[in-house]
Amino acid sequence: MFYGEYEHTLDNKGRVIIPAKFREILKENYTEKFYITRGLDQCLFVFTEEGWKSQEKKFRDMPFTKGEARQFNRLYFSGACDAVCDKQGRILIPDYLKKYACIDADVVIIGVSDRIEIWSKDKWNQFYENNHGNFETLAEKLITD
Repeated sequence: MFYGEYEHTLDNKGRVIIPAKFREILKENYTEKFYITRGLDQCLFVFTEEGWKSQEKKFRDMPFTKGEARQFNRLYFSGACDAVCDKQGRILIPDYLKKYACIDADVVIIGVSDRIEIWSKDKWNQFYENNHGNFETLAEKLITD
């Protein structure tokens, strides 16, 4: 559903433009509201409402008697907020999420199939530099015929 890599800059109010291609996909699927939360590797995860409900059910079904499940759910859900694009296609990223993802101005927004990820440009460049050489090795380990 979401694919590609786009560079943007936060405006002076802390808003970022969601790429037009992603907004088109959201519109085609009648999705206005989506959810942003702490992601893995210090990025932010952005889910459609449908995708968020799927994530919520999966994590809600984890046994709360397990400490790790409680810790994960607290961090994941306490960081979540809903968002709707304004008329210019911008969303406001809350300060606590910008702090978590080390976002100050420049961001990279990537499509990862069923979700969007928002990265600090520096963090994305670091992640990409450290991992792009492993692409074929990862494919060999993870993809079966």
